[in-house]
Amino acid sequence: MSATSFWRDRRVFVTGHTGFKGSWLALWLGLYGARTTGYALPPPTTPCLYDLAGVSRHLHSIIADINDAEQLAKAVRTAEPEIVFHLAAQPLVRDSYAHPVETFATNVMGTVRLLEAVRSMPSVRAVIVVTTDKCYRNEEWVWGYRETDALGGRDPYSASKAAAELVAHAYRSSFFGQGPIVATARAGNVCGGGDFARDRLLPDFVRAIERGSSLDIRNPEAVRPWQFVLEPLRGYLEIAERAWRGQTEVAEAWNFGPDEQSARSVRDVVEIFASLCGEHRPADIRFDACGPGPHEATLLKLDTAKARARLAWRPCLDFETTLALTARWYRGYLERDDLRALSERQLEQYIRQSDRREK
Repeated sequence: MSATSFWRDRRVFVTGHTGFKGSWLALWLGLYGARTTGYALPPPTTPCLYDLAGVSRHLHSIIADINDAEQLAKAVRTAEPEIVFHLAAQPLVRDSYAHPVETFATNVMGTVRLLEAVRSMPSVRAVIVVTTDKCYRNEEWVWGYRETDALGGRDPYSASKAAAELVAHAYRSSFFGQGPIVATARAGNVCGGGDFARDRLLPDFVRAIERGSSLDIRNPEAVRPWQFVLEPLRGYLEIAERAWRGQTEVAEAWNFGPDEQSARSVRDVVEIFASLCGEHRPADIRFDACGPGPHEATLLKLDTAKARARLAWRPCLDFETTLALTARWYRGYLERDDLRALSERQLEQYIRQSDRREK
């Protein structure tokens, strides 16, 4: 059975569908013909991928708070989903320093309330809780973290995501022995068109272009595993399908990250991205111009051997292609292209490439 055949008319519930990754996931599910219900706060930024790509046409959208337990439970009951993707989160490290209570409430208790809503729904067969590579206790190792390494979190965001992992594990162990299969997914830094979050490298680059201002780069030597946004989403879809089919061995944590050569410094990313944007450039790019700020990891990589061996998942795109696709989308944004059509073309192109890679 093809992926399209599997997902067609499948009832899917996505929290966080108005966010960056949630919008791309909703587009993908819409292309496959799933019957998707989205549950999230209003889009977190203006502009946003959700509006620019017309994501609302692909699903039934409910705008509400993940911590509104009554509203959430009602939405899940009405949707009667077979598969649940939980992406709703406060996703920014620096915001977590400014708003720690909100971060823990959303990322930890939001996960609790989502799993509580699922407990009473016999229709649900698979739940994918999306966390982050930052859930690991960061030792600044030169090798990638494995799913068996210790969880931790020096900043509120990382700690909240480690706690979400523990919540998912507790519900899986305590309540879902005979119920839905619950897996967690940990991905590294993702990039792609449509991300406009504050304090993220490429969105900050694009904003500097729009404003005609300089771009001040913090932590230019920090190394991150850069991957195209659709790469981990393909992993989430793969886990969900296997869980729906009753493959209990996927009820674990899973890492999704790029190849080793895609672990690059912030400085490398900025310089290459600038070369891909053509005439669109900030007025100036200044490294180490931000001064001291909250602690952020210097080196963080994931070991994806388990996903490669057991899911036959591996990244399709190299570092250069990832940045080229991202730059093409933002050039389209700056030049007022049809972003719905551009987003769908990039999605279809990626699906074709990943299909060829798997054959």
